[in-house]
Amino acid sequence: METRSQLKTHYWVRASPSDFGGTLPQPRSGHTAVNIGKSKIVVFGGLVDRKFLSDLFVYDIENKLWFQPECTGTGSDGQVGPRPRAFHIAVAIDCHMFIFGGRSGGKRLGDFWVLDTDIWQWSELTSFGDLPSPRDFAAASAIGNRKIVMYGGWDGKKWLSDVYVLDTISLEWMELSVSGVLPPPRCGHTATMVEKRLLVYGGRGGGGPIMGDLWALKGLIEDENESPGWTQLKLPGQAPAASCGHTVTSGGPNLLLFGGHATGGWLSRYDVYHNDCVVLDRVSVQWRRLPTNNDRPAARAYHSMTCIGSRYLLFGGFDGKSTYGDIWWLVPEVIPENKNASIANDSFISQDKEGQTEGSIFSELHRKLEVSVSLNHHKLIMDELEDREFAELASQVNGEKFPSNVQALRHHWKMSSPESIQLKELSPLLRDYQRLIIRHHLNKVDLKSQPVESGFPERETFRYYHIRNAMQLRIDDIPSLLAEYKELLSYVKEN
Repeated sequence: METRSQLKTHYWVRASPSDFGGTLPQPRSGHTAVNIGKSKIVVFGGLVDRKFLSDLFVYDIENKLWFQPECTGTGSDGQVGPRPRAFHIAVAIDCHMFIFGGRSGGKRLGDFWVLDTDIWQWSELTSFGDLPSPRDFAAASAIGNRKIVMYGGWDGKKWLSDVYVLDTISLEWMELSVSGVLPPPRCGHTATMVEKRLLVYGGRGGGGPIMGDLWALKGLIEDENESPGWTQLKLPGQAPAASCGHTVTSGGPNLLLFGGHATGGWLSRYDVYHNDCVVLDRVSVQWRRLPTNNDRPAARAYHSMTCIGSRYLLFGGFDGKSTYGDIWWLVPEVIPENKNASIANDSFISQDKEGQTEGSIFSELHRKLEVSVSLNHHKLIMDELEDREFAELASQVNGEKFPSNVQALRHHWKMSSPESIQLKELSPLLRDYQRLIIRHHLNKVDLKSQPVESGFPERETFRYYHIRNAMQLRIDDIPSLLAEYKELLSYVKEN
């Protein structure tokens, strides 16, 4: 199979406040957002209406909850946590978030902090060695689970091209001596560790031009015994535009570049903001435009983009006039697990045209199962009482007219329109849809012989049985998913 076919179409979903518990962070730009393991995302600082922020918001991934922890730990000024700032760096190592630099008002900062997210305690660190100068608009990345590398920035007088490595155990900074060709000094770029190399893209350079170059730095891994050196990479494909204030987020085999700004015009220069997605495909080693199939967020820069499993979470940013506080998900469409299967088209909702005349729904579904899901998939669908999201949602439905909350929730969905379905309902709805198919359909099918009769109508197939989670659904799929669910309900007697 060609590598190109492995790049999935993605779609944007704007999150509603009702999709989350807790209080959402206020609009901001120039903030940072880091993943702490797979359990949470920590948002710190930023700027809104010329006000620099020092607040901390945490997104609990499992519980879909935003909260503000009560932090302890004072610095040299006697205040809890770092002073307000934006355009700083933040890097996570295990349960710790390290903060360096940034800007507060017109002052560039050079202080160094760590937040222990297990106990929510800030500590101002006294480091030693080759201390980096105060700066903003630098970029940094973790090297394994111990070190941090930082490159470039702006110190208020000049653009920087220095490289510093911090040992988070000894708290020693070391300026890396790099020989050979060097990238032009810059700020507002990104720096991302990929395998054993630091990849730096874009930024604003000396004299003010915005750049679109890609550089790789080797010599950061001690065991490799490589001399530090830069190499400019000129990759094939659809390269992104020159950009500053963009994000590059690592997700699976790809690096996703989103947003940023550049300059346009000829006699009179002006800022141009971006909202396209460009992927650096690490398998084919080329740039590729990420196909998206619906409306995109407004163009912006100095936002944050984090990766949660196969999804990306976009928050905040600035477009030259407005500061954003919206939250968006960027979600991939599903690709069938059996990549050698013959599918009618590339969309996951496509139907296998062969065999539609074979008669029974059972033979069609049997064949679809062999293509896209293991026969043990039904064992993974939990009971209603074990499905916490389903049970919580059912408890919120007025079920006075029904023997159980389960029946009340199913009646609620039976009477709902696609437009009324909230994002938080999609996961329990999809699982109940799959539960009904399994309980009242697959359990009546001998997968080793001919299917038996049941009360289901003959139809092409239930198209969403093989979907693993609701984030693989598109907005356009909700009407047909709900229609199929209602059809299932009409042929199923409640237990």
